[in-house]
Amino acid sequence: MRSGEEFLAKVAVELERVSAWQAMNGGRGRTIARKLAEGDGWTVDDVLCTCGPQDRPFEETHCRACIALVAAGSFQYRSSAGRELMSPGSILLGNVGQCFECGHEHGTGDRCLSFHYTWNHFEELAAAAGVCGARPVFHVLRLPPLRALSPLVSQASAALAGSADVSWEELSVKLAAQTIQLVAGLSREPKDAPPAALARVTRVVRMIERSPESSLKLKDLSREAGLSTFHFLRTFESLTGATPHQYLLRARLRRAAIRVSTEPTKILDIALDCGFGDVSNFIRTFRAEFGVSPRMYRTRTRRRALLS
Repeated sequence: MRSGEEFLAKVAVELERVSAWQAMNGGRGRTIARKLAEGDGWTVDDVLCTCGPQDRPFEETHCRACIALVAAGSFQYRSSAGRELMSPGSILLGNVGQCFECGHEHGTGDRCLSFHYTWNHFEELAAAAGVCGARPVFHVLRLPPLRALSPLVSQASAALAGSADVSWEELSVKLAAQTIQLVAGLSREPKDAPPAALARVTRVVRMIERSPESSLKLKDLSREAGLSTFHFLRTFESLTGATPHQYLLRARLRRAAIRVSTEPTKILDIALDCGFGDVSNFIRTFRAEFGVSPRMYRTRTRRRALLS
């Protein structure tokens, strides 16, 4: 199996295996954090959570500023600021001292790449990014999958797969700076959603993540959610920050970017395997998302690996 596919498949299979085992044995879920790197004022952990609907969420506190990339699975992230559905490609945000809960009422397991920053270091990064002011920095709980973050998300995912070399320190700085700037431009309007809507959209998100290369039409997704196409479209975009088409497209592009950067496979084959029926459309879409063609993306990734 190819390296990019191997990582994605391994994560999915592991989450499904844990889900099945816990359903049979009634075992409690848990969170396992593996430190990948650390430096002066920052750390990055690979966090695997095996909790599911049978596990009661508990209150935690962000001891440091937190920016966490969701790599697989889904969960509900709650605090006094509201509630958000976290899905692959989205970014979890946490302020120093903020209390929160993570619930898995509608699915088992998730995996995150979690960056933590001391306040002094984070304050320096915020100032360098042109965002200054009183705490807290984050007035929202989540960034949805955004084009502006796609290059960093794909780079981090490939590194998490162990298929690409990366400077975690550089990535921590770039991710913090860009996240802070994006959050500064967002509305402060609080959002919330009924549990039934979260359950329906979570089912669809997990369906997409299992096989983004499949031909999934709006009517298929709305049928899975048990909603009319109009109601589903509005609900899905409200909870994920993207339309179903945008979400599916970014799921395919994340998978394609990992394979382009870690495999010698022909671009045409990767495009077809990832659900793009036309290579020219794939190249245009890839360029729009990552700013360069797939071939140049591969070249730059290899060049960074040689220099690291």
